[in-house]
This record gives sequence, structure tokens and C-alpha cells, in this order.
Amino acid sequence: MDRVPTTWWTCDVVESRAGAGWSRLTSEQVFSSEWFEVRRDGALRPDGSSAVYDHVVAPPAVTVLAVDARGRVAVTRQWIYVHGQAQWRLPAGRVDEGETPAAAARRELAEETGVSATGWVELGVVNCADSLTNHRDHAFLATGLTDGEQRLEAGEADLRVHRLPFGQVVEMVLAGELPHAGSSFAILAAHVKGIVE
Repeated sequence: MDRVPTTWWTCDVVESRAGAGWSRLTSEQVFSSEWFEVRRDGALRPDGSSAVYDHVVAPPAVTVLAVDARGRVAVTRQWIYVHGQAQWRLPAGRVDEGETPAAAARRELAEETGVSATGWVELGVVNCADSLTNHRDHAFLATGLTDGEQRLEAGEADLRVHRLPFGQVVEMVLAGELPHAGSSFAILAAHVKGIVE
């Protein structure tokens, strides 16, 4: 077997597929940056046929559903370069090397909104684009909010924070107005579980 990815965010494809009879025969890095890498894997399927899988290997991310005492949600709006438009989304970002998803959630919420929270609940994990990438988003609910100062990065200069009623953000998800996968997942998970009314 060729060298497998050595980046810290790699998921072990061979181990996760072993029970289903999948095998990775080769793995070649096609492109790499500080944000992700593109790999081309030769694989053997359970039926004995072979295939080539091109995929993006990316670090995990977090999304935070921050709800204040009045039931309002911190929702951001900013230009999303790869989609070529401004979008609504919850505070979100990548998990840095050596950081747990819970620590990343606290950091991202503070950086993007200036908010800190005393109550934290993990809502679950969503795969963001199966067959294209291993990227996963960990969703959290944050309560017991205290406002503070934002610490925005250069690419977030246009980021604005809005406080919207939870019912309104649920409607936005259902209307397709909040297309970010982690955000939609967090909002619907909290809604279905009855954690936020």
C-alpha cells in the first residue's frame, strides 16, 4: 500500500471500510495547501472490482447555535467567496491542530460574535459532502451567553452578527435561506429534539 495521508485531520478510510470488504490499494497526494489536500486513491470494492476515488481530505469544523435568554439566535451574514454571494450562517470554523471540537466551538463563537457561553451541549456531527470529502462538522448548542468583543480575521471584515428568533431561523432553513450544512443541521437538530423552542 502507498503512503497514506499524514495530515492530522485524516480519517482512516481502510479501517472504516474493512468490515464492508473495501481495501485501499494506493493513495497519492495530488494537491496540498494549509486548508486541505486532494488525494487519488485506488480501491478494491467488496465485489472484487477496482476503482479510482478522487477526494478532498479536510480538517473537521464546528458550528455553534448560540441562543440567548430571550430565545434569539446569533446568526452571521458575510460574503462566502467560493459561493460568490453573501450568506446567512451560524458562527462556524475549522478545528485547529491539537484542538478538540468543543474548544474550537468556544473559540469560534468568541472570535466571530464576541460571545462566551456557560452552557454547552453537543448536537451531533454531520458529513458535509459525501463522495467528495471526508469533511465533518461538529454542531454545538451554546447558552448562558455573555457579550464581548469580536476578534475577526482579515477575511471576515464584512461579517455582521444578527440576533433572530429561533422560530425565524428554523423557517429560514426550511426556505433554503440558510444553506450552510452545519448551520442547518444544528438548527434542525435542536428543533426536532425540542432543546430550543
